Amino acid sequence: MRLTLLILALALAACGGDARQVEIVGNTMGTQYSVKLPRLQADHDVANLEKSIDTVLDVANAQMSTYLDDSELSLFNASESVEWQQVSADLCKKIEASQALSRLTDGAFDITVGPLVNLWGFGPGEMIDEPPGEDAIAALLEVTGYENLHTDCYRYLVRKDLPGLMLDLSAVGKGFAADQVGLLLTSIGYEDFLVEVGGELSVRGQNAKGEPWAIGIEAPLPNQRRPHTVVKLTNVGMATSGDYRNFFEADGKIYSHTIDTRTGRPVTHTLASVTVVDKLASRADALATALLVMGPEEGMAFAEREQLAVLMLIRTDGGIEERQTAAFAELRDIT
Repeated sequence: MRLTLLILALALAACGGDARQVEIVGNTMGTQYSVKLPRLQADHDVANLEKSIDTVLDVANAQMSTYLDDSELSLFNASESVEWQQVSADLCKKIEASQALSRLTDGAFDITVGPLVNLWGFGPGEMIDEPPGEDAIAALLEVTGYENLHTDCYRYLVRKDLPGLMLDLSAVGKGFAADQVGLLLTSIGYEDFLVEVGGELSVRGQNAKGEPWAIGIEAPLPNQRRPHTVVKLTNVGMATSGDYRNFFEADGKIYSHTIDTRTGRPVTHTLASVTVVDKLASRADALATALLVMGPEEGMAFAEREQLAVLMLIRTDGGIEERQTAAFAELRDIT
């Protein structure tokens, strides 16, 4: 559904010539991932560690992908049953967490957006070159809405009220994956690492210089990749949502991939990108999407009320305007 818009500002620096430091890279969820460790534990093998990471990511993809016909999510979407359906514990918890954020944001974040994402050409099907008709949008609005989705994660059950209801976890999937890899690394003894999945980050501890991890936030420029600013982070997740990578143009108008389920249409405000820092990458991921849907005024009011660490980059006639919450300003004070 969306491209995350983070770049790593600094590569992992050499630390006293330590040859054990390592970066593992690979492909997952239609994008790339990177795991950076200041040092490799003496009894660990890079190849086996990479295999363990790939296994975690493969499991996450098999649960949440809308591009795999046999993923758990795709099978749930294909079913027209309105009865309780058994799912894995992990998928149930992901859906439950997403529903909690839908309630918190009054539907600005809504994983039932799937049919609308597909209608506007941003799903697993083909891209489109003109907007869909009003009747098609109205018809799909009848089969969306987080209020029509229910979970019972004591028994790992999920139920939809409408046969045509479909879920799309793209707005949180990469964040969830980054969190899961982070949990793996913690479980095997790593206290310092940076995990990035398609731009969504989970960072712990310090980098090879013994400092917080330095992360670049990308400037919202459609044809360039350069950092707008750099923040130093530790023991948090981070995600950015923006409208300038995944879109189409018709009759001189830009249509973003960020769909508001409350209207059935792409957002049209001047907010170009939103960065959120939170305890979990998955929560940061979802909140960044919600804020991008809300727009600069509603979104900033929500972010301040919830005491979120948020940076907004807003288009103006004079260029890009930056707005940040008090919590994000505190992060910038880290030296």
